[in-house]
Amino acid sequence: MSGTLTIFDCDGVLVDTERPANGVLVEMLSEAGLEMALDACMARFVGKSMTTVQAEVEAETGSPLPDDWSEAVRARTIDALQRVGVEAIPGIHSVIERHRAAGRAYCVASSGKVEKMHVTLGTAGLLPPMRDVLFSATMVANGKPAPDLFLHAAAAMGHAPGACVVIEDSLPGVQAAKAAGMRVCAYAAAPYADTDDYRALGAEVFTDMGALPGMLGLG
Repeated sequence: MSGTLTIFDCDGVLVDTERPANGVLVEMLSEAGLEMALDACMARFVGKSMTTVQAEVEAETGSPLPDDWSEAVRARTIDALQRVGVEAIPGIHSVIERHRAAGRAYCVASSGKVEKMHVTLGTAGLLPPMRDVLFSATMVANGKPAPDLFLHAAAAMGHAPGACVVIEDSLPGVQAAKAAGMRVCAYAAAPYADTDDYRALGAEVFTDMGALPGMLGLG
């Protein structure tokens, strides 16, 4: 289990989906009786699995949500993303090509379902190099900020945790990577980025994808 594995988060790192996706979540939270502004929603829930989101909403409202609420959010989100389109994060295509040219192993580990990743990565033109290395929080017992997903992805790819570097853009994701014993580079271009918290956890913060290959020793 030698070498280095780069584990990319999906939303906010590979594809620019966070605002439209959280717009859907704001709508569905309102329907559930919890009013929340978009920026507040993003600051609180970006990076968390929908199962975790549902548990937090139920605790705050004191009312149970339908058993299929998480699935309903995912379905409405996918529909919205298909309608508005999804763009790749600027510079990420070059980052992936640099990995491929260097023979550096990589994969994706997201709180979202694989079906959602197929839609978002496919629309952004990133699915072909990622199709066979997609890992979802639905594959493990606990989503981020627990380390389960990153540890599962590393094991499946044949790399020890200490040989992995995670690229994240959310506090739960950074927490999960550190809990897994992995190096983490935190992409902090978004206005909701908890830059100080990222650094306090030991993450290497960057705001331009063009800087990432150098950080990873890819030249």
